Amino acid sequence: MGNVFVHDKPFLKWAGGKYRILDKILRELPPGTRFVEPFAGSCAVYLNADFPRALICDLNNDLMSLYRHLQQEGEHFIQYCASFFTPENNTRAVYMALRDKLNASSNTRERGALLLYVNRHAFNGLIRYNSKGGFNVPFGKYKKPYFPLEELRVFYRKTQSTATEFMAADFRSIFASLKPGDVVYCDPPYVPLSQTASFTAYAGNAFNVQDQNDLAACAKEAWQKGIHVVLSNHDTEATRNLYSSATLKHFAVQRFISCDGDTRRAAPELLAVYG
Repeated sequence: MGNVFVHDKPFLKWAGGKYRILDKILRELPPGTRFVEPFAGSCAVYLNADFPRALICDLNNDLMSLYRHLQQEGEHFIQYCASFFTPENNTRAVYMALRDKLNASSNTRERGALLLYVNRHAFNGLIRYNSKGGFNVPFGKYKKPYFPLEELRVFYRKTQSTATEFMAADFRSIFASLKPGDVVYCDPPYVPLSQTASFTAYAGNAFNVQDQNDLAACAKEAWQKGIHVVLSNHDTEATRNLYSSATLKHFAVQRFISCDGDTRRAAPELLAVYG
């Protein structure tokens, strides 16, 4: 039997999260001075990658606020987040009220904690915003939403053992700021598997064909400057063409790939390795 690796789990539920394929991703990341993730998501890769420094970015300001306050406050912020996880708050009416509170708040600490609350109480744990920037996922009707206490503590310890900067930024600005010794992993919104599928309106903005093209161009340019870049996406003819100058790794990933929770099948996954 081969070695069985036990990885640290993210504290957020995340559609398309990379926890299940960490071994495949981590083996493509060479040693470096700084790990850079322009599309943070649940930070499964950051949690398990071994680098002395990290730059973790995402367009989602609430997500970055959640990570930043956890990094700065540790247990105090964890207990604040826990205060929202009560039986009284697990009703549709209270969920809608707290969702409205999230959308109306200008307090980054409150917005970060409420993002964790809605993530664990919303339908399928989705993170989705409308075009006006309002979180709009309906109530999930879970009997007892899980509060990820130990996972939050693991994440906090990671931020203390690794010099980590969390930044709300577009991937283009992140690639423009890369330095020798950086190792980059990108998990962008995926190219649709079919013509009828659509891009995810994850942070209030659809990630379109031009964005996919720009990301591929940024990765290739960084590689030409000696920076190692790894990208994830669906394995389609479009992505194979998009990343044609990279080394491509193909495999299947078992996941939900439709809104129907009963529809679970293997999705074709691709890793594009520039390096």
